Amino acid sequence: MSLRQFEYALAVAAEGSVTAAAERLHVAQPSMSQQIRNLERELGVTLFTRTPTGLVPTATGRAFLREAEVAVHAARRARATARAGADDLVGELVVAAQMGFGTRQLPGALSALRRRFPRVEITVYEEPSSAELERLCRRGVVDLALMAKCERSPADAHHLGDEEFVAVLGAGHPQLAADRVELHALEAESWVRFDRDSALDGVLLSVLRDDAPTTAARVSQTATAVRWAADGLGVALVPASAVPHGYEHLVRPVRPVVSQPVIAVVRHHAGPAETALLELLRQEIWYDAAPISLVS
Repeated sequence: MSLRQFEYALAVAAEGSVTAAAERLHVAQPSMSQQIRNLERELGVTLFTRTPTGLVPTATGRAFLREAEVAVHAARRARATARAGADDLVGELVVAAQMGFGTRQLPGALSALRRRFPRVEITVYEEPSSAELERLCRRGVVDLALMAKCERSPADAHHLGDEEFVAVLGAGHPQLAADRVELHALEAESWVRFDRDSALDGVLLSVLRDDAPTTAARVSQTATAVRWAADGLGVALVPASAVPHGYEHLVRPVRPVVSQPVIAVVRHHAGPAETALLELLRQEIWYDAAPISLVS
């Protein structure tokens, strides 16, 4: 087995087809197919099954891919460490952000990081589940994770600031006349909610407490929630920094204030890129008010 085979298998799982994976990695499709077959033969298992929508990992394949991801990331980190000079860092930095948090602050910090280390390749992905983010941190898959603080947050996490939550209302909604919306005035509304395992949906449930929200729709992305709420499908409660440009006139802060502490978790034995990104995130402007802080 080789790390290259691991990378091929991870690409096939991500793309759902050998052809797309080969294009992504700039290799010949027959060569990738052969390498996947060789890997399955050496392991003695079937990693993928063909479905009408493409190639899907088997149960055994999913278990293998989790370990392959850790191995590939560790190898890249080792190569970067070996090749890094004092002022010429080379390698990959993997950042995971909990969906909706740091949306406004992360791009500026990453831009500054790239100016400092132009040869570092940055990979960023969003994850709705705080539990999954914590699992990735424990396994060393990510170099830095940006997330809302919760009861299971590591003791060595770095507090960056707070995210204030705002209500997104449809055009013509009567509550737009107010500078700040009372939460009790929205209790009877229909809501554009997030996936059930999302931390953002947990915030809404914590805010409404005993009042079960009426669900108009569920979405996976904050930008989608804002657009659908703006079109009048229902009210959405989202982090202020996640509101896309052009929708600010349909957003109102709420009373009592709802906010969540935002933390950064950096891998053990952090390198210069992770350390620099942490400091850059500290320099970004974060909402920092006290009233209600939700820690789930």
